[in-house]
Parts: sequence; structure tokens; C-alpha cells
Amino acid sequence: MNLSRLRAEWAPNVTRELLAGTVVALALIPEAIAFSIIAGVDPKVGLYASFCIAVITAIAGGRPAMISAATGAMALVMTTLVKEHGLQYLLAATLLTGVFQIVASLLRLGNLMRFVSRSVVTGFVNALAILIFLAQMPELIGRGSTVYAMTAAGLAIIYLLPRLTTAIPSPLVTIVLLTGIAIYFGFDIRTVGDMGALPSELPVFALPQIPLTLETLAIITPYALTLAMVGLLESLMTAAIVDEMTDTTSDKNRECAGQGLANIVSGCFGGMAGCAMIGQSVINVSSGGRGRLSTFWAGGFLLFLIVVLGPYVARIPMAALVAVMIMVSINTFQWRSIRSLLIHPKSSSVVMLGTVAVVVATHDLAKGVLFGVVLSGLFFAHKVTRFFAVTSAREGGTRTYRVGGQIFFATAEAFHAAFDFREDGLEKVAIDLGEAHFWDITAINALDRVVLKFRHHAIPVEIVGMNLATATMVDRLAVHDKAGGAALSGH
Repeated sequence: MNLSRLRAEWAPNVTRELLAGTVVALALIPEAIAFSIIAGVDPKVGLYASFCIAVITAIAGGRPAMISAATGAMALVMTTLVKEHGLQYLLAATLLTGVFQIVASLLRLGNLMRFVSRSVVTGFVNALAILIFLAQMPELIGRGSTVYAMTAAGLAIIYLLPRLTTAIPSPLVTIVLLTGIAIYFGFDIRTVGDMGALPSELPVFALPQIPLTLETLAIITPYALTLAMVGLLESLMTAAIVDEMTDTTSDKNRECAGQGLANIVSGCFGGMAGCAMIGQSVINVSSGGRGRLSTFWAGGFLLFLIVVLGPYVARIPMAALVAVMIMVSINTFQWRSIRSLLIHPKSSSVVMLGTVAVVVATHDLAKGVLFGVVLSGLFFAHKVTRFFAVTSAREGGTRTYRVGGQIFFATAEAFHAAFDFREDGLEKVAIDLGEAHFWDITAINALDRVVLKFRHHAIPVEIVGMNLATATMVDRLAVHDKAGGAALSGH
């Protein structure tokens, strides 16, 4: 890799990268603490994880400028494991999660993102924006007029400062200025320190202290598989969103490997499993981050903040961070998608709204995306069935059936129903598949049933016009041609 390409990937603008990473590091602290509380572990577990995962994905990940750290979706999966077996088993599950994600990379599972429709991605983004906004409400509602005023002032700075200058990211100015105001006037409002104690020591390497038995493996494997799936799903979806925001591309399979390596390192240094964070990634990109340096600096500066500047960081008012996260939710939501509901096909709108509804109802991004993908597949299958048709014509004692379209599980029964097996005076049947394509074993089974049923009525069948792919499937999977009685002919 030449120097210019290395600089473009790591730091197209060093100053902007460092400033963007600084904003992200400050915003990561309360979230990492909150996710640790959700998982039922000490705050340092989430903070150490965020440091390790951000630094490693900056180096090994496939998407520059994307932020990965401890996340709420992953924390929810861990709660039962921590409650029933303790922290050491969580660390072991984190290591195994990383192994599974590296295996996913070797299997090229990152390529599966091509099967996620645009409607699902839009639904995912909108649902996440709603969840980010709702997550700020406990820090805002009922906290008093001072918190409301501070949050409003923070939003005003965030949106008005860029009109004067973009030299410094407005979220960073908001955090610094509101912290200074809160300390100067002695406001009695909730701060980062109220979220939980910040660690004062560096993370140290230590393997999980658990018995190396099959019983242990049986305990952690289900959790590790779930964590690996949820982590990769969120990371690949976030990578796709950052791709669009920056008008660049990313290596999805490298991202799978990078996430895996990051989780292994996190588990070895006392951290929980994590994945990409759309909210923090939006903060980074909105603040000017485009390269790997912003992600690397976010992780490294996070550790510096909590270990060296912990007493000062603890005094940051939550109202300042609430203002930043509200900005993130507003910027993340795809507002044009509301207008698009009136012009997009109904099926696309249903998929988008369904994805949003499931995510918001369950607070589980993976369930929402899987629901959207399945719904998209069902709508696609239904659309394909419209292009299927069977026509026929009779000359003397021979009837020729001409099949057009895609034959698969959704059209197989219609294909079988298109044939008349009791037609009087029929001496021969020809089935022209020149305009058809057979996709699966259900389709081949339908063809078998048609041929064998005609044969049962002592009517010979000739199949003509098969394309190479269909002929290959028939040769491998069909039974009618092996029993004899049907003539086969390709192009």
C-alpha cells in the first residue's frame, strides 16, 4: 500500500479525525457504563470493551470511520449468562463470539448483505433513531427545568455553531461549554459520574478463569452464537449505512474478521462482547471523521479519559450528552422515507414500517432486521409468481404445453395444476420449457409429478427446450427420466 493510499484510509484530515474521535470518546463513556449495568457487570467491563473493540476494529475492520464498542443489543443477550454463571463465563463467551465471527469471515458470510433490501435498511435506521431518542428520555423527563434549559442550549449550539464555523465539531463545543457552565454555576444536575464509578487502572491481560470442560462449552456456545449473529448483523448494517453517508465502499468480510478479532482481544482484557454502533458512527461521520484514525483515537482517548482524567470526565452533565444524542437521532432518521411512503410500492412501505415496528416493540435490532428480510423475501416470491404462465395448443392427438417464468416453491403447485391429465383422445404431450427456469427441488418434484401422472394414463411425454441449468437439475434430481418413458431434449 503506497503512502497516499495509506493516508487516505487512515487520516485524510488529521485535525478533523482527532476532533471527531474526541467527541465520540466523550459520548461513549455514559453509554458503555449504561450497557454494563444492563448486562449486570461492573462499569469497567463495558469501558474496557469499548477501548479494545474501537482500537482493534480501527486496524483490522473493513469500514474506516465506523465506531464499534460495547452495545445495548449485545448487553441484553448477556444478562441471563451473567446472572446464572458470572463474569468469567461472559468473558469466555466473548472469546468464543470472536472465534465464530472469524469463521463467518472465512465462510464469506459478509456477502449475505446483498440480500438485505433497501426497505429493511431504511427501517433499521429509522427504528434505531427512535430507540436512540427514547433512550434519552429518562435523562430528560422529570429532571427539572435546569436540565431542559441545558439540553435546549446544547441543541442550539449544535445546530447554530456550524453556521459560524465548522473548524471545531459543534457537539464537542457543546460538551465542553455546558460542562464549564454547570461547574461554574454549581448546577445540581445529573453527571457522568452518577452513572457509575470510572476505573482508575489500565486493563490487564488475563484469560477467563473457568473450567475447560464440555459442560462449560455447552453453557457458553448458545450465547456466543447469538452474540456473534447479533454483532455481525448490526455491524454489517451499520457499515452499509456509513457506506452511503460517506459515498464509499467497505469490505464486509474483512469487517466480520475485524469484529471477531476485536471481541477476542476484549475478552482477554476483561471486556464484554461488542459490535458497531450506528449512533456513535453517525457522530463520528457528522463531526468529520472519514478514516481509521478517528476510530483509533476514539478508543485510545476513551481510555485516557477514564484512567487519567476520570475526575473531570465524571463532572460532564448528562444534559450535554443528551443534546448530542438527540442530534444523532434527528440526523439518523431518514425523514424522506415518510414522504416516500406515498410513492413507493406498498410492499416496500410495509417492509420498512414492519421492520421499525418490530425493532421498537422488542428493542432488538436483529429481530427487526430478520423480520424485514423474511417479509421482503415473501413479497419478492409473490411478485415472481405473477410472471409465471402456462399456455397450450393441440394439433391432432398431440397437445403442446408452453411454460414461461420461474418455477420454484411458490409456483410449483400452479405449474402442476395447469395440466389436464384426463383430456379425451390425447396420444402425446410435449412440454416446452424454453421460456422457463426451474430453481429448486420443489419445482423438479412438480415436473416429476406431471410426467408420471401422464405416464400413469399411458400418455408419452416429451420435454423440450430446457436451458442448461434446468437440464442439470433435472438430470441430478428428477426421477421420471430415470424410470423411462419421457423423452428429454435441451436447447
